[in-house]
Amino acid sequence: MIRKIIKIDEDLCNGCGLCADACHEGAIAMIEGKAKLIRDDYCDGLGDCLPVCPTGAISFEEREAAPYDEEAVKARMEAKKQEAQPLACGCPGTHARSLASKREASTVEAPVQTAETESQLMQWPVQIKLVPVNTPYFDNANLLIAADCAAYAYGNFHNEFMKNKITIIGCPKLDAGDYTEKLTAILSENNVKSVTVARMEVPCCGGIEHAVKQALMNCGKMIPWQVVTISTDGKILE
Repeated sequence: MIRKIIKIDEDLCNGCGLCADACHEGAIAMIEGKAKLIRDDYCDGLGDCLPVCPTGAISFEEREAAPYDEEAVKARMEAKKQEAQPLACGCPGTHARSLASKREASTVEAPVQTAETESQLMQWPVQIKLVPVNTPYFDNANLLIAADCAAYAYGNFHNEFMKNKITIIGCPKLDAGDYTEKLTAILSENNVKSVTVARMEVPCCGGIEHAVKQALMNCGKMIPWQVVTISTDGKILE
C-alpha cells in the first residue's frame, strides 16, 4: 500500500540515537553508527522521532510500504518487558546522560577515589561527533573543547581543565569533516557561558582551534573564550 512513512538521510545522521529512543514501536535501530528504519510495519507514520533529531535527518515520504501492524508492535513491546532491555540507541556509549549527580552520590556513600584521581567528567558522550546539539547539560555551561590527546599529555587534566566544565573532545586529523558546523549549532542553540580550548602544540591540532573560532563568529554571541596549548611532554605553553 502507498502510505506516509519516515525517511532517514544517512548523510545527515550523526549517530546520536535520539530517534531510536523516541521510537517506542522499535521501527528504528542504530546500525554501524547510523539510524535506520528496519521495519516498515512498526512505523506508525506519526513521526515522534522527527522533533528529537538534532540534524534534520528525518522527514516524511509517501511510498509503497507494509501497513502499520499494531498487534505486532504490542507483542514486541510486551516481549521486551520480559527481558533485560538494552539501550534503544544501540551503542551504550552514545547514550547522552549527566554524570555529575551520580558521581556526587558515590563520593558520599563510598569515597574510594582521592581528589587527585577522581574523574571530573560531567556528561556522556564526549566526542564532538556524537554529542547531541540540544541537551540540558549545555545550558549555562562552561564548555571545554579539547584535543583528545590533551588528557594523556597533561597529568592533572581532569582537575585543572575539566572540573565544573562540560567536556567535548575531537581530533581534527583523524575525524572526517570539520567541526565548525556542529560547534556553531551547539553555541547558537544553547546558553553557553564560556569556552576553553585545550589543544596540543602539534600543527594538526590547529584545526580544532580554527573550528572553535569560526563557530564563535558564526553563532553571533559574545562568549568569553580562551585557548590553552599543551606540549607533547605535558607542559602548558600558553
